[in-house]
Amino acid sequence: MSESPTRLVTAVILVAAGSGQRLGYGMPKAAVPLGGEPILMHALRGIVASGAATQVCVALPPGDEPLRRLCDEFREELADGGPLLSVVDGGSTRADSVRAGIAALMDGIEAVLVHDAARALTPESVFHRVSEALAAGAAAVIPAVAVVDTVKTVAPTTGTDASFAPEIVTGTAPREELRAVQTPQGFHLETLLKAHEAAQGLAPNESAAVTDDAMLVEMLGTPVHVVRGSTQSLKITTPLDLILAEGLLEGPLGARWVEG
Repeated sequence: MSESPTRLVTAVILVAAGSGQRLGYGMPKAAVPLGGEPILMHALRGIVASGAATQVCVALPPGDEPLRRLCDEFREELADGGPLLSVVDGGSTRADSVRAGIAALMDGIEAVLVHDAARALTPESVFHRVSEALAAGAAAVIPAVAVVDTVKTVAPTTGTDASFAPEIVTGTAPREELRAVQTPQGFHLETLLKAHEAAQGLAPNESAAVTDDAMLVEMLGTPVHVVRGSTQSLKITTPLDLILAEGLLEGPLGARWVEG
């Protein structure tokens, strides 16, 4: 029986600098309550429970003292039994927040998992699958789930036609080839550094079109591998998402241990 590859020394960059405007709470998304605790705390506990990280670097909204205090309290809770917890000011874009996290990594880090705090209920098994694929030699790994909806490409219309048909279908994507991408997205540190360095030369419109770190790696021509994600790893963006997350937490076994 072959042995599992040795896992790389890994840091998790937890992107938690979002404004949360679509949730309507008037506070950063990471601070919005979920099951009696801020979303940020669920994300942090999930990372620590997975055992995937030697270091966790949290990118918070600049100047948000309440969230920083939460991280300080969690650091004390970890004591000597968990990963190093660092906090940085996030940037105006997701990529800026990730770069701030990269700059704060400790020496010896070999791989980085970039995770959205909004996916606060991601099961431990997803972290394990991403880490194992990196250890097996993949330079970039993303978790994803199959798309169940029919997906069409459209072109917006303008002028007088817009009142009748705001968008026109231009094609139907082959569903068997589509995947909905989640986090944590894993990378060998060297690969992630190269991707973000190359991104510095993008035009503003090109930068705006980049929605995750895997896209930057794709631009390098580096293969991005896909492992199985989880339906529980929903991204909390709207009030309905928050209701669904609350429902998962109230399930009989708790969301994090019920694989979806």
